[in-house]
Amino acid sequence: MSLDVTLRAVRPVDVFTSNITHNLNVMAQTAGIYKYIWRPEELGIKTAAELIEPLRTGLRLLKSDPGRFKRYDASNGWGTYEQFVPWVEAYLKACEENPDAEVSVCR
Repeated sequence: MSLDVTLRAVRPVDVFTSNITHNLNVMAQTAGIYKYIWRPEELGIKTAAELIEPLRTGLRLLKSDPGRFKRYDASNGWGTYEQFVPWVEAYLKACEENPDAEVSVCR
């Protein structure tokens, strides 16, 4: 006979952390994803699963017409199309890989 003892703690762990300049707000708004990225709580978004389709749609739009979005590049270089698209791709990937993750933003 034997005894097995286990102590298991379930603790939150960050699965994605990133930062992006607010200089991209007009570009994000034009792509239809501003509130999903900067203000998800105003849309009632609680989990990453709820961001997947909006981010996919916005990313498709961003990629479909780069010229339309590049005109919103920050003149000082802090917030460009070339920075934003890969950032949205990474955020979308993290949402797809962790659909049950809780969404939290800090502005």
